Amino acid sequence: MSLTNGRGPLSEHPEGRLCRAEDGSPAYVEPYPRRVRGIKGGVAVVDSERVLLVHRRGAPPTYAVPAEDTGGLGRAEPLAQGYVRVPWDAVDTWYEEGEEVLGHPRNPYHRVDCVPAGRHLRVEVAGTLLVDVRDTVVVYETSLAPRLYVDRRHLLADVLVESGTTTYCPYKGTATYLSAVVGDATVPDVAFAYEDPYPDCARIAGLVSFEPAAATVTHDLPSPAAWSPATGAAAWPGPQ
Repeated sequence: MSLTNGRGPLSEHPEGRLCRAEDGSPAYVEPYPRRVRGIKGGVAVVDSERVLLVHRRGAPPTYAVPAEDTGGLGRAEPLAQGYVRVPWDAVDTWYEEGEEVLGHPRNPYHRVDCVPAGRHLRVEVAGTLLVDVRDTVVVYETSLAPRLYVDRRHLLADVLVESGTTTYCPYKGTATYLSAVVGDATVPDVAFAYEDPYPDCARIAGLVSFEPAAATVTHDLPSPAAWSPATGAAAWPGPQ
């Protein structure tokens, strides 16, 4: 989907509508032209091709489903008359068409671009230099600061071990975390990698990215403060 093309929210003929959520904050409700099913005990207790996607401030999108398509599950969705919102954990698995959806519905306006770059990345952990290279991949993800990833062949010290920690991203997949063991010191979850990312992010498969909170990470990416409107109009690089 696009914000400005077709029936997007900023197009000439938007299909959805802007409204106010219960707390008065802005919300957007739009048709979601996919078959959505919720499976519980092997039975489809939610099955609809008339789903709405509800966007509220500070939260991932949620499904709103016609009440008659939910088998009595859920509670009324105040932003869509005749629709209900089914708690995510009320069913065992959710599907869009034939694909399982994990965590929450994916935002159709969220994008991830994995771009080869000559950006410089230097990483030091517990006084040990791990990376000092310009052969990097930068990941630009909607609303997040860009991140640099590096091939493990560029690691200058063999100190990373799997920590057992995992996290899930609806747009990139499952990340496995790595700790750094330097001498007698262990720095937990200093890096992470997507070993088998979703196809759109195949370029970062097996590459590692480092957590600035656990390591000393320096790079030449521009600072978000350089373009944030909060810093004042003079810092904003776009049209005034």
